[in-house]
Amino acid sequence: MSGIALLVALAASIVPSTLAQTPTYQGALTLSPIASNAKCLSSQNGNANGSPIVIADCTGGTDQLFTFQNGQVTMYGGTMCLDVTEGVNADGTKLQLWQCYAGSANQAWYYNFWDNSLSWTNKGKCLDLTDWSLANGNRVQIWSCNPGHPNQFWNVGYMASNLPAQSQNGQTGTNNCGTGSSASSQCQTLWLNSYDDFCLFGPPRNAVIGDIEREAVAYCTKGTHGTRVFPPGTFKGVHWVKTPDYVQITGQGDFTKINIPNGDSGGELDNHGADG
Repeated sequence: MSGIALLVALAASIVPSTLAQTPTYQGALTLSPIASNAKCLSSQNGNANGSPIVIADCTGGTDQLFTFQNGQVTMYGGTMCLDVTEGVNADGTKLQLWQCYAGSANQAWYYNFWDNSLSWTNKGKCLDLTDWSLANGNRVQIWSCNPGHPNQFWNVGYMASNLPAQSQNGQTGTNNCGTGSSASSQCQTLWLNSYDDFCLFGPPRNAVIGDIEREAVAYCTKGTHGTRVFPPGTFKGVHWVKTPDYVQITGQGDFTKINIPNGDSGGELDNHGADG
């Protein structure tokens, strides 16, 4: 996967805590440890009962796609489920794939999108990266939940090469934006590849960001991502920082060219705010 694709899909209201058992994204998702977005959870032996759930290089294949539904984490069209082996509630118990059974305690999971943990429902145990190892074939386990521990931080999302049309219910724009560019594009996917190939969010029309957060669209330096393109003169200077943990872009310019009014104090473009 080249670069980083970021999605924005802002819901219409605050998400109630009772619904916080699933990710904000919808459909079939990959699950990656915070240590590397190049590694994904995978069913080692396909859709066979007892198949170990392991770490593998991300491909986005069917062995790595999980759907959160009805309190379970399913694969293969909802026929197979993430399962605690023998239902053993002990630190170090490994995870497997097993035929889905409605109401099975071994297959009940709760995804907390505030801290990106996946908990075995009402058991005090969380999905855990065994020994913090990213080696292919490392079988993941359950361990006593420790909020904020990096072993228990799991990102969900999509492969950049296989983005959905929309990633959230109520989304105003699209995520699978194609190529080329358009001044009226409603693309809501950012690409962060390099200092001269990146995107930022801005209003689709002249408006205060705080009023249109869920409608923000992507503006990019290159006209190859299906987005709007920064007009000439938008930037006077750009500073690009890339670390193992984050990418930071700062700069100066005339941002009225991307519909941000003079004096705008900004907004909160994330899935944990009041608008999404």
